[in-house]
Amino acid sequence: MQRTMLAKRFITLFAAVALFAPAALAADLSDVGYLDQAQIGSLPVFQRANAQLAQFKSQLDAQFAAAMKSARSDAEKQSVSIEFQQKLADKQREIVGPMFTRAQLAISAVAATKHLSVVLDKQIVIYGGQDITSDVQNLITSSKAIATPSATPPPSEIGFVDQTALDALPKVKQANDDFAKFTDDTRKAFVAKFNQAKTDADKQQVAKDYRNAITAKQTDMLKPLVDSTKSATADAAGKHNLLLVVDRSEVLYGGTDLTNDVTTALGK
Repeated sequence: MQRTMLAKRFITLFAAVALFAPAALAADLSDVGYLDQAQIGSLPVFQRANAQLAQFKSQLDAQFAAAMKSARSDAEKQSVSIEFQQKLADKQREIVGPMFTRAQLAISAVAATKHLSVVLDKQIVIYGGQDITSDVQNLITSSKAIATPSATPPPSEIGFVDQTALDALPKVKQANDDFAKFTDDTRKAFVAKFNQAKTDADKQQVAKDYRNAITAKQTDMLKPLVDSTKSATADAAGKHNLLLVVDRSEVLYGGTDLTNDVTTALGK
């Protein structure tokens, strides 16, 4: 599912922090690891699983199209859509789930062996940290069982916020819904103006006015929430003595979860 515009603004803020933090982390921390998820995903075992899932989806798409054609009402179509989405999700858990679980166990096992407090996605690391990709890859492809680590990750000076939890807050959802409606209404109005424009210069002006209108409304409706979220995150980071805060999706192991602190500060 595509993330909302507000979510994208949050991600931009977090990414900006992440880009500058690793150099400092390299000097201050020796318990930070990173993993190249793309390299892990390219392992033959994952490639075979994905190919198997793609083949199942291809067959399911044909069945879905036939079922939708037979549906007589919007309610039936919605029911068919939900049914087939569930079938795909179940198959994904069946085929990819075991390998995903094994990969998670491998990351935890390697991190515990190397005494790491957090493992990040390689994409946000510019300098420093320990690359554990090969160790995790070797453990995943080995024939031995991977036990669940008995110890929990040690405290980390890197924190994270779950963006999906922020998106679910009523005030955030309402702001995104209102902005989406404004964008849609404004687009329709400007399409009419664009079609009525007689010269290229007039059309360019209409397009410019549309962009300005969207930007102004975005600043008016979304920026206050972005600013308050950034402030709440900074306060939570200070409270927990953290050096860096990233989005939950960038953390593969460990880290300090600030989600509850931030959502509580933002309120409903």
